[in-house]
Amino acid sequence: MRVLVSVALVLLVSIVGGAASVWYAVNEIAGFSALHVGSWTAYPERGTPDADPYSKARFARDAELPLGRAEGLSFVATQDSSGLELRRRCAYRIEGTVPVSRFWTLYAATNGLSPIPNGNRRPGLQSLQIVRRPDNSFEISAGPHPAPGNWLPLTGEGPMSFVLTLYDAPALSDAGSIELELPRIYRAGCDA
Repeated sequence: MRVLVSVALVLLVSIVGGAASVWYAVNEIAGFSALHVGSWTAYPERGTPDADPYSKARFARDAELPLGRAEGLSFVATQDSSGLELRRRCAYRIEGTVPVSRFWTLYAATNGLSPIPNGNRRPGLQSLQIVRRPDNSFEISAGPHPAPGNWLPLTGEGPMSFVLTLYDAPALSDAGSIELELPRIYRAGCDA
C-alpha cells in the first residue's frame, strides 16, 4: 500500500508541477530574443518559423496573427524613459523619430495589449496624420486631457502600455545588428 501511495503522490506532483510550469511559461514569460531600444521592447522572431515554442502556443491560444519579419515589428513600452510605470491618469510627451518605414501606428493599450477605448473611432495615431517638425521628428501628447497638436487620448485608471508598430521598415530586417532610434517617453504630470 505504501508503494501505491508513493507512486500516486509522485504522479500528482509531476502532473501539477508540469501543468504549472506550462501555465507560467505561456502566460508570464514574454518571449525570448527580445530587442530593447530605450523604453521599447520588441520580439523580432515573432511570426517567424524561428519563434520559441511558448510564443507559438500563446499565438495559438489567443488566436493572434503576428506580423512576419518582412511585414513589420511591434514595439511595446510599459515604462517611460525614466523607468516609471506608465499609468492612464498621467500625461506623457512622446517625442523623437522612428526608423524609415512605409507606415506606423501608435496606440495606448491595456497590459494585455488590447487598445484602450477612448471614445474615438480610431484608438490611436498613425504616421499619415502626425504633424512633424522640419527635421521630420514629432511630438505627441498622450493624456486624459486634450492637448494641442498631436494628441493621443487616455481614459480609465491603472497601468497601460504604448504600442508602436512599424510596417515595411527596411531597417528592421536586420534589427539585431543596427542601432535603432525610437521616440522617448517623458512623464508630464499625473492627475491625483
